[in-house]
Amino acid sequence: MDEPLTILVPTRDEEDVIGTTVETLRRMFPDAEVIVADDGSRDGTAETAEAAGAIVLRLPRRGKGQALSAAERAAPPGALLLCDADLSGELAPLLEGGGDLNVAAFAKREGGGFGLAKRVARALIEVLAGFEAGEPLSGQRALSPAARRACFPVAAGFGCEVRMTIDAARSHLSVREVELPLRHRPTGRNLRGFVHRGKQLRDTLYACGPLGVNFRGLRLPLVGWKVGLTNGPAVAAVAALGVTDDLWSGPERGFRAHLVSGRTTGILKLVGIPAVGLVATRKLSGALLVGLAANALNQLDTRPGRALKAYLAAAVPLEAPVRVAVLLLPYDLREMAMLGDAGSNALGALLGLNSVKRFTGRGQWVAIGALAGLTIIGERTSIGAWIERTPGLAWIDRLGRA
Repeated sequence: MDEPLTILVPTRDEEDVIGTTVETLRRMFPDAEVIVADDGSRDGTAETAEAAGAIVLRLPRRGKGQALSAAERAAPPGALLLCDADLSGELAPLLEGGGDLNVAAFAKREGGGFGLAKRVARALIEVLAGFEAGEPLSGQRALSPAARRACFPVAAGFGCEVRMTIDAARSHLSVREVELPLRHRPTGRNLRGFVHRGKQLRDTLYACGPLGVNFRGLRLPLVGWKVGLTNGPAVAAVAALGVTDDLWSGPERGFRAHLVSGRTTGILKLVGIPAVGLVATRKLSGALLVGLAANALNQLDTRPGRALKAYLAAAVPLEAPVRVAVLLLPYDLREMAMLGDAGSNALGALLGLNSVKRFTGRGQWVAIGALAGLTIIGERTSIGAWIERTPGLAWIDRLGRA
């Protein structure tokens, strides 16, 4: 690779090794910029890396993939070299011999578990991209500018490497594995090692599922479909309609844009969600409440935690289920996952269905009027901007957000 090179090093609590790693990288690649993405370290990692000559991004703790995506956004144009903080060995061969995505394969294996996470990762890459990977979890990678465009922002957490390989192979870029005599701190068959590999396996599975890009440019797993798993067939159907929008939606936003465009996933939801409400409640008011409440929560899902907070505030008086929302809230707030349309629509449908149970006929129509008014306002202006301008609501909105 002859393009300008930037080296990205994601790290957390690596004060004892990060200085040596940065110094080694600067000696090997004197013309490259080294960016250390400090993922919420509690020790002196950031200061040590800075003293060694790296540019340091001090980030809240979100995960490896989120740290890499933030570092890539801060990097100048050109090729990238990704390196783990505890690595020792020569990485220059990764930049030789062509290839868009070059992955280091360790010549000698040290430590490790029983290989379950690696086998699952290999199988998913082969099924989803048709590429047979020997080292699917290796964090030592060189990316050409074309691979950088195809792979970033990367998937969240420890799933970033697996999804990176999938994205490069799907983009018909050349993917090579290069065997190198590298060393890193091994994880053993102890509690800490098994917890780490469990996180790898979890993040790998999420990385191969539906993903979305949030307002900060982080690529996160869409986990809102979980709302539909335990709340009955009507909510499951609404979540399924939301999944179609998560996977295949176009650039259209708002009812007007979808109506003008014609056949969109938004039109499918516009028809399908009220139809689910009608079947579930056998009432026109039920159809309207489910459809409008689902849209209202979707309108609010533009910042971490906003839709879930609104849901919890309404769920208590309506006696709607709160367990799944409480479980998802910390992950949404910390930008480790996103609701997506599947989650926001399903939560809105839950509110609509419980409104039918709790309100009288007149109360239902009052709620319909309020939700319709909110929908009209959302078509004309940004509800999120209005929330951020209102002092009390702005404080609640920011509460718990990184």
